[in-house]
Amino acid sequence: MLKRLRLPITILTALAVAEAAVFLMRSRGVEPVDVAAQTYFSPAYIERAEHFRTGQLILYGASLVVELGVLIYIVRRRPRRGFKRPILGGGAAVGAALAVTLTVANLPIAAISRQRAKDVGLVTQDWVGWAGDVVKSTVIGAVFAAAGGAILVFAIRRFGRRWWIPAGAVVVAFGVITIYANPIVIDPLFNKFTRIEGPLRGEVLGLADKADVKVGEVYEMDASRRTTAANAYVTGLGGTKRVVIYDNLLGEFSPEAVEGVVAHELGHVHYHDVPHGLLYLLIVTPFGMLAVARLGEAMMRRDATTPVPAVALAIALIMPLTAMISNQLSRQVEARADRFSIELTGDPDGLIEFQRKLTVQNVSDPDPPGWISFLLGTHPTAVQRIGQALALSEDRQGRRR
Repeated sequence: MLKRLRLPITILTALAVAEAAVFLMRSRGVEPVDVAAQTYFSPAYIERAEHFRTGQLILYGASLVVELGVLIYIVRRRPRRGFKRPILGGGAAVGAALAVTLTVANLPIAAISRQRAKDVGLVTQDWVGWAGDVVKSTVIGAVFAAAGGAILVFAIRRFGRRWWIPAGAVVVAFGVITIYANPIVIDPLFNKFTRIEGPLRGEVLGLADKADVKVGEVYEMDASRRTTAANAYVTGLGGTKRVVIYDNLLGEFSPEAVEGVVAHELGHVHYHDVPHGLLYLLIVTPFGMLAVARLGEAMMRRDATTPVPAVALAIALIMPLTAMISNQLSRQVEARADRFSIELTGDPDGLIEFQRKLTVQNVSDPDPPGWISFLLGTHPTAVQRIGQALALSEDRQGRRR
C-alpha cells in the first residue's frame, strides 16, 4: 500500500513545495476596488474580446491534447529492435526528434490560432515570415532538446535512480544561462533591437535615478513587424540587463503612458524580480525533478530502449501544475510593479487610461472568468489592475486631506 502511494506523495510534495515558495516570496498587496468591465470597456468590445479569448483557449487546450497524445503514443508503443542500453547520441537524437515531431503535430492548431489573431488585427507578419520564425524556433528547440536528451541518458547511466539530482542542477544552471544569454543570442534572431538614444534615453535614465535602480541599457524592439500589440519588458542578467520597449508602444501611446510602463519595468528591477525568479526555480526544481523522475519511471515500458520519451511525458504532465502555482507569484509581482509605477510617477489615472487602451489594442479580455486567471494568468486582469490603481488613488487623496 505504501509503495503505491509513493508516486502521488512525491508529486504532491513537489506541488506543496512550489506553493510554499510562493507563500514565502509573496508580496503584500492593496485590495483592488471592485470594477465592472463595462465601466471602462464598451459591450461590443467585451463581446469581441471574450469571443477571441474563448477560441484561443480552445485551441490552447487542443494543442495540449495533441502534445500529450503524441507523447503517450510514443511512450506506450512497442520499441523497435535496436540498442538495449541507452547511449548519449541516441538520447540526443530522440530528444531532437521529439521536439520536431511535437512542433509539426501542432502546426495546424498554431496556424489556426495565428489566423484568428490576424482576423482581429493583432498579426502584421505575412505567412512566409511566420514560417521562417517557426523553422528557427524549431531548430533552437531541437538543439536544446538534443542536449537535454543526451544529459538525461548520461545522468541515468552515471547516477542511476538519483539522476534527478544532477539534472536539477542542470535545469537551474540552464535557467541562469538562458536569462543571461537570451537578450544577446536568441532574441536578435527574431527581432531587431536598437539602442535608444537622445531625449527618451535621458528620460528613462532619469526615471531610473529617481527609482534608485541601475537599469543597464534601453532598447527599442521592432515588434510592429509581427504584431500590433504593445508591451515592454525587463530582460537579462548582470551585463545583459536591459529594458526593452516595443516600437508600437513608443509610436502609439502618449509620453506619459510610456513613462508609466517604464516605471513598471523599473519596479521589476527595484525588487530584483529576475534574481528572485531564479531563487524560486532553485527551490522548486529539485522536488519537481524528483517527481518527474518517478513519474517517468512509472510510465516507461520495461522493454523501452530510451528513457527520453517517458521523461518528456512526465514533464508535460507536471509542468502545467507547477506553472499554475508559480503564476500566483507572477501575478503578485506584476501587481507590485504597478504599485511601484504609481508611486514613482504619482499618476494612478494615467495607469488606468493606459490599461484601458492597452487592453483594447491587445484584444485582451478585461475580466475573464476566475478559473482562467487562476490556471493561466501570469498578470492580474485589466479590471484588477484598474481596481488597484483606483484604490491607490483613493489612498493618496485620503493622505492629502
